[in-house]
Amino acid sequence: MNTPASIEERLRAALEARGQLISSHDLSPARPPAGRTWGTRRVRRMLTIGTAVLATAAAAAALALLLSSTTPHRPHPAPPAQHSSPTSAPTGPSPLPSAVPSGP
Repeated sequence: MNTPASIEERLRAALEARGQLISSHDLSPARPPAGRTWGTRRVRRMLTIGTAVLATAAAAAALALLLSSTTPHRPHPAPPAQHSSPTSAPTGPSPLPSAVPSGP
């Protein structure tokens, strides 16, 4: 039967053999993607983001219009009174009835 020391020796030997397979070329960083597909992905991503932003803006505008049309309309305040000059004479008949003194 295997003793713990022999299992450890076998594991160390296996890890050492595996470590010998790795070179400095394997440790260098990968080159970034280049060519047509890189630009196409960027354009496609920007179009997707732009479409999502426009759809959100359209939904917000539709919601605002829907909410504004369902609110009850309040009466508009009356316009301010016109300034009347005390020196000007009325041009039409007086709206008040003329006071006629009644006899005794």
